Amino acid sequence: MLRLLDQQREDLDRAIAELIESDDDWRDKRDLLRTVPGIGPAAANQLVSDLPELGKLNRQEVAALVGVAPLNRDSGSLRGQRHIFGGRRDLRSVLFMAAASAKRFNPSIRAFYQRLRAAGKPYKVALVACIRKLLTILNQMVRNNEPWRAPSAPQPA
Repeated sequence: MLRLLDQQREDLDRAIAELIESDDDWRDKRDLLRTVPGIGPAAANQLVSDLPELGKLNRQEVAALVGVAPLNRDSGSLRGQRHIFGGRRDLRSVLFMAAASAKRFNPSIRAFYQRLRAAGKPYKVALVACIRKLLTILNQMVRNNEPWRAPSAPQPA
């Protein structure tokens, strides 16, 4: 049974990749997303197929759509903790893995993650913040149709 499910998943992934390859706009968007360190073929295909709104919404809207925007749990005078929930869970899972990779290989995400951890943020809180930052970068790239550019190092004085 498990082997059958794995085969069906592979067939579906292959079909999605073929559909993306057959459409010029989707292929261009996928290739643009692949320029970002941490975004692999599976993440790029998932973003193209499951998030057509990428590049058309502002950063708050796209974060809420994916489910990485912190939402409050307030009631009356009680101020609860902020949590992420809702949104597109499958996409959030793919972005979680992409952010885990990006925190190692993407210089801007790595610096952001290290700063959060140094400030005492727990691992998952810091990683979800990295997901949101990565999503914001991807949204801006697609909106402007610009490939990834590594941040330039500060010039010595």
